[in-house]
Amino acid sequence: MFRPNRHCGRMQASLSRREYIRQLGSGFGGTALAALMAGEAAGSGPAGLHHPARAKRIIWLFMGGGPSHVDTFDPKPLLAKHDRQEIPIALPSHLRDASKKVLASPFKFRQHGESGIPVSELLPNMAELVDDLCVIRSMHCNSIDHTGATLQTFTGMVSLPRPGIGCWLLYGLGTENNNLPGYVVMGPDQQSGTATYSSRFLPAETQGTRVEWKPEELGNGAGALPNLRNSSSLTREEQREQLTLLAELNRQHGKQSPNDDVLEARAASFELAFRMQMAAPEAFDLSSETSATQQLYGLDRDQTRSFGTRCLLARRLAERGVRFIQVQCGKGDGLDWDQHGDLEKGHRKNSAATDQPVAALIRDLKQRGLLEDTLVIWGGEFGRTPTSQGTNGREHHPHGYTLCLAGGGTRSGAIHGATDDFGWFSERDKVHIHDFHATILHLMGINHTKLTYPYSGRDFRLTDVHGEVCHEIVS
Repeated sequence: MFRPNRHCGRMQASLSRREYIRQLGSGFGGTALAALMAGEAAGSGPAGLHHPARAKRIIWLFMGGGPSHVDTFDPKPLLAKHDRQEIPIALPSHLRDASKKVLASPFKFRQHGESGIPVSELLPNMAELVDDLCVIRSMHCNSIDHTGATLQTFTGMVSLPRPGIGCWLLYGLGTENNNLPGYVVMGPDQQSGTATYSSRFLPAETQGTRVEWKPEELGNGAGALPNLRNSSSLTREEQREQLTLLAELNRQHGKQSPNDDVLEARAASFELAFRMQMAAPEAFDLSSETSATQQLYGLDRDQTRSFGTRCLLARRLAERGVRFIQVQCGKGDGLDWDQHGDLEKGHRKNSAATDQPVAALIRDLKQRGLLEDTLVIWGGEFGRTPTSQGTNGREHHPHGYTLCLAGGGTRSGAIHGATDDFGWFSERDKVHIHDFHATILHLMGINHTKLTYPYSGRDFRLTDVHGEVCHEIVS
């Protein structure tokens, strides 16, 4: 059973270290510092793997708002046959604002690759890579609302405050790079806010570090990392002297509290932040990338530049050992897949902005030999109803939807599961989000029933008391 190496405790001292550091003007943001200690005080590390890992890191490409499964990877010919007619199957009693009238997909589907997986015209670049994808068509979750479904997607729970999956992975495995945070979030926050990457009851060092999201600055090295800017006029040598002084103060305090094993980890976190001032700006600086690579990701076009920059940075972070990278789009950047109306217009806009960068990321990882042990996940918090909302929109749909995987030990060129003939219910080889989490942990070398944390009188885990590994999607 996984246990933290250090006990959580609060140090009592006459001098607040946080206040002291603030007065020194080091300029490190509190949110970033929470994640910086992952390599110093995380769980039992790689030696504690329950079985050989297929993946070492994860890049989750989160399409906020919920792409329509029946318009992307799950074609349903019966939608065209019954267009604008009442759907001839029994539906849940509560439909919210969705009607019972079928809405045909406005997009054409075609089979691609040797696997013959059908993909809609919305995603021509991802369609070229279907032989590298594992398409799960039978996902389902428990919430019809964005906040609840997004929370469950990352934390396993609809409403209760729980740590996100990235936090669990840092707790269990630590990080591969002691000079960078182990968990990075890029893109606008979703309606659930910071809850998807909050450490909650896990040690604070497992919390995700959110990169300041400014399209005009992301990719310009230190410009994207205000939490690492030195807000004072101190030189690096002067900062080094401050940390040396702080270390001496901590040593003096340690003599008074010999059993306070949090003390050294806290002091080490400032050392790590100091090292990050050199490592992180380099990781976020795209000037060293060739023009061909930048064009591959679409950085030369206004339409794809923003999401393309995030995807290229995700590759750079992955090759530098960042454990979990959460790349988001949604209302905050105008790439919201929540088309309650104008489905065709909205989905065309979003796919045009994200399809090329997503495909570029998979291609780039594969070319560099990183895809084999990097798990890439594409999808939203749920799908969209096969029936209409208004005249040309679709409502939220948690009963059956699609997620796509690439690399990280998953089957390639494969389809897992199915929805019914209209795309309403997950019907064959159903995969609940708890099953999905169990499978992700399995790919990372972890038995989901054994990654636990003692809190409030019992052992908690990401999958709570649920979840079965989907061995069928493991290569």
